[in-house]
Amino acid sequence: MQILMQRLIETAATKPVLIFAYGNPSRGDDALGPELLQRLAEKIRRSDLHSRVELLTDFQLQIEHTLDMENRQQVVFADASIKPEKAFSFSRLEGKKDVSYSSHAMSPESLLNLFQQLHPHDSAEVFLLAIRGYRFDLGQPLTQQAEINLEQAVDYLYQRLVFTP
Repeated sequence: MQILMQRLIETAATKPVLIFAYGNPSRGDDALGPELLQRLAEKIRRSDLHSRVELLTDFQLQIEHTLDMENRQQVVFADASIKPEKAFSFSRLEGKKDVSYSSHAMSPESLLNLFQQLHPHDSAEVFLLAIRGYRFDLGQPLTQQAEINLEQAVDYLYQRLVFTP
């Protein structure tokens, strides 16, 4: 049994690209991250990207998510945000120490900082896809403008995956 488990672990290759979307699907436009993943999954299933792209979602970023970042060439965090002036923004992340006292929820920058401390020789490119949201009330659906922003973000990210080796 132990030999079988070892072989399974050895053959379970990590895909080079991780798309990690987070947010609360029950809080209006906060669902943009998980929604992006759902729509992107449909496009990926119909392409040859499924062999190199892994999709992951959660409500928030936590310390244990550093394990999901190991041995990747690229990691893209996707989340709703009120900051982008346009439909979405896509930017490279730099690790940054978080000065809060909680490890319950982390920013992508602080998670990257921790990952870099734990894995100084792992050199994945890490990006943030911030999709413009407007209302984050509990029990609300996506706003109409957030839906439009989401479609643009999905198309952008899919094209980037297709044309980036």
